Amino acid sequence: MDADTILDTALALAAERGWRQATLSDIAAQTGCGLAEVYRHFPSKGAIARAAVARIDAAVLSEAGADDGDTFRDRLFDLLMRRYDALKPYRTAIEALWRDLRRDSLAGALLAPALIRSMSRMLEAAGAPLRTPFDLLRVKLLVGIHLSVMRVWLQDDSEDLGRTMARLDKALKRWACVLEGRRG
Repeated sequence: MDADTILDTALALAAERGWRQATLSDIAAQTGCGLAEVYRHFPSKGAIARAAVARIDAAVLSEAGADDGDTFRDRLFDLLMRRYDALKPYRTAIEALWRDLRRDSLAGALLAPALIRSMSRMLEAAGAPLRTPFDLLRVKLLVGIHLSVMRVWLQDDSEDLGRTMARLDKALKRWACVLEGRRG
């Protein structure tokens, strides 16, 4: 059994039962492979969540880049909106994960490094390289923006994600200079 199939099964079970209720044993049974095979690819549910973040990053970053004439803010907006589009097929699973992580601070803390890496990638792809230890503050700011926009995205059932776009645009207008690493 390959890791992608196991990840797909885990996300489907999370959507069906909730993140906390979907166990590694359930995932193994659903895929028809042994628990040892699941553990070989994903030693914990946290590893599954981190793999889901990495999958979304790969989907976002594999798409054609923005026009060189775009501003940093435009490029970052485009990257993050591509992210929300890539998340759409997993919305129910993400809702379950979001709901359950709020109740489990340890699991949330274990997922935080993956989210920090993810938002670092988004800043780099938008043209704001990370060079100093202080750049972690910019990354953490983007994590906060992303999480606040995710709250809106989870409630935004419109086809064009208009509320999500408006929330992201407002946040980036306010913080783009800081995120880019230049003074306002």
